[in-house]
Amino acid sequence: MTVFDMKPSEITEQAIHPATRMGHVHYTVADLVRQISFYRDVLGFQVHWREGDSAGLGAGQEDLLRLTQREDARRYRGTTGLYHTAFLVPTRWDLAHLLRRIAETRTRIQGMSDHGTHHAIYLPDVEGNGIELAWDRPKDQWPKTFTEMLSANGGLHPDDVFSALTDRDDEWQGLDAATAVGHVHLHVADLPSTMHFYRDVLGFGLPMDFENAPRQFTDSAIFFAAGDYHHHIGTNVWQGIGAPQPPEDATGLRTFSVIVPDEAELARVRARIAENGLTGEETESGFLVYDPAHNGVLLTTA
Repeated sequence: MTVFDMKPSEITEQAIHPATRMGHVHYTVADLVRQISFYRDVLGFQVHWREGDSAGLGAGQEDLLRLTQREDARRYRGTTGLYHTAFLVPTRWDLAHLLRRIAETRTRIQGMSDHGTHHAIYLPDVEGNGIELAWDRPKDQWPKTFTEMLSANGGLHPDDVFSALTDRDDEWQGLDAATAVGHVHLHVADLPSTMHFYRDVLGFGLPMDFENAPRQFTDSAIFFAAGDYHHHIGTNVWQGIGAPQPPEDATGLRTFSVIVPDEAELARVRARIAENGLTGEETESGFLVYDPAHNGVLLTTA
């Protein structure tokens, strides 16, 4: 039996609203000043606000990233938590300028990929939180099935990215205001409980025909999406099945936010949470619920 043999219960058959999107991510950091400097000076983020040991960064609109310092925080390996956050830029030109900025600042990258649906540049921040800088291809160019997407998946040469620098004549001024969190990718402890939480409770779907993808892939990772997007949430067991939760003093992901279009949709999702015997917490930023790996999901409205 695989996770794809698990059927949604009758109360969870309605999918989450297709206009659902990702909001900000919130990290615990050991050095707030150093992290702010990295995101601002290397990647072109703006500092929206700073209060005490916390700060909000983004592209001049809503926060994309919130940071809270804990002086005794340190990085732990081999736990559940963040694999990477994908910051999605609106054009190839923007991605090209980010890559040029990375090169100019001699910042280390971990790789570059053409996933068929999007181009991606991977790198860590100064405390090891994974970053994906992404640009989505037009939807009519996306592979039609997940298997086709795996087949299309390949390397991305820097010259292919830099070729977009000539698309516009104006100077790059940092992140475009349309930059967004495209998706988060999480380390989890097991796939069956993850499938139940994100599909059956929250209502995310499986993108394309994901259930027909090769078993060697689906035995270790599952992707979830609202509407027809390629994925809003990725999950994997690459830290090992049964990976422990990070300790309280760990750096890394505190919460990520999921933005539904209105209060009616939020109430519907919250009802499913309650019907499945889960509890959440009201916070100033939204309704907080934890997945089975203790990744915090902050539900809020647009």
